[in-house]
Amino acid sequence: MNADGSAESDRNGVIAITGVTGFIGGVVARKLSAAGWRVRGLVRSRSKVGIQLSGQKNFAIVEGSLADLSSLRQLVEGSRAVIHCAGAVRGARAEHFNQINAAGVAALVRITRETVAKPSFLLLSSLAAREPQLSFYAASKKEGEQQLAAAAADMPWVALRPPAVYGPGDRELLPLFRLMEKGVAPLVGAAQARFSMLYVDDLAAAIQSFLEQSAWPQAIYELHDGHPGGYSWDEVVALVSRLRAQKLIKVRIPLSLLSLSANINQFIAQLTGRQPMLTPGKIRELYHPDWVCDNQSITAKSGWQPKVGLEEGLKITMCWR
Repeated sequence: MNADGSAESDRNGVIAITGVTGFIGGVVARKLSAAGWRVRGLVRSRSKVGIQLSGQKNFAIVEGSLADLSSLRQLVEGSRAVIHCAGAVRGARAEHFNQINAAGVAALVRITRETVAKPSFLLLSSLAAREPQLSFYAASKKEGEQQLAAAAADMPWVALRPPAVYGPGDRELLPLFRLMEKGVAPLVGAAQARFSMLYVDDLAAAIQSFLEQSAWPQAIYELHDGHPGGYSWDEVVALVSRLRAQKLIKVRIPLSLLSLSANINQFIAQLTGRQPMLTPGKIRELYHPDWVCDNQSITAKSGWQPKVGLEEGLKITMCWR
């Protein structure tokens, strides 16, 4: 592999990807590289590249950040498509989320249009963008979509809104599943709430399905694991209980306790500048009753269909074989 990503491949052109040191971006980079695409990933430092990426064929690295325009040009130069997976998921201030999830998108779109002869752009957004009033995070993801649409002009683009994404290496849902493995199921959110889920490999496959298309629309798509109507936490707990042949102890976490913790996090963040996960906005997301997706549009356009249901996905993620 040459430093500029010019290794020979059965695929044509380079796929430029941000966020390759993250959970989803790393899986996307590995899957595309394994499928024969030439991948070029943006990283803050070569030392951040894990062993799973450093040994990949057809993979090159560009050091830099979304704020470094020269590194963005180097990332996208000669690319067939740009996949923007980088994003902020933790934080207590709107400015923090907007700088990365909105302004970062706008900068990368502009550089892509200026640098690439025939650019295409895929934005990994979030289902939270459907409800931007709930949190700074949700609003920033919605703004990122709007920045993409405004800056793209006639450039083909796609934005994907996945629900909760899980799999090996996940740092958000995996601790919860580990607790369930030990027999304890903490329950948060409204009892009647329903949500979709998606195994990370299926998300990577959805992204690849657009790379296989000769033409991209300018459109936003939701996607999920194909389970109609999503899940409730009671259904997830029942599934884990069956897989482990062990009844789980359900512990419902009071909203008052979550709110207290979130407000404390918010206060500490103002003093220290750290970026917490549990904030008042995150609680509003957790208590939103409907995070259910629909695959009809994305399947009709790209032919993609999910292959891994929640039972199989949990077995793989937790090594329950």
